[in-house]
Amino acid sequence: GAQMVKLEGGGWTADTVRFLTERGIPVCAHLGLTPQSVHALGGYRIQGRNDEAAATLKRHAVELADAGAAMLVLELMPSAVASEITRSLAIPVIGIGAGKGCSGQVLVLHDMLGLTRGKLPRFVRNFMEGAPSIEAAIRSFVDEVKTRRFPDDTLHGY
Repeated sequence: GAQMVKLEGGGWTADTVRFLTERGIPVCAHLGLTPQSVHALGGYRIQGRNDEAAATLKRHAVELADAGAAMLVLELMPSAVASEITRSLAIPVIGIGAGKGCSGQVLVLHDMLGLTRGKLPRFVRNFMEGAPSIEAAIRSFVDEVKTRRFPDDTLHGY
């Protein structure tokens, strides 16, 4: 069985988050670029770039946390916005293309192992480069996140 469900979307999903958590189902909320809605958002674009959009993301993050989300994923947004959201919440915030100010980091496995063809987002780093094995690449990712060497906001941030 699943340990948690992930819901992509803003404050408009707060009632669903509340409904699930009141019934004992942990929820991970997801803000910013939401892959399931990428086409409705106009493609793979950085979210929260202007003051109004950033304020909306911040408000939605609080609404989702207040509704009972156990954690939050922030994707493809300016690191300053993600850092401010992270500092304002009592729940863990995991970033993907959201800078090093989040509680933790995630990358798509195929991307971080260099298996994805074509152009990758600039926040992706190929951890297989120089690694003798997949296990070593994953351990390197974990170590670099824990020691806050990844992401490097000058290379991987917005």
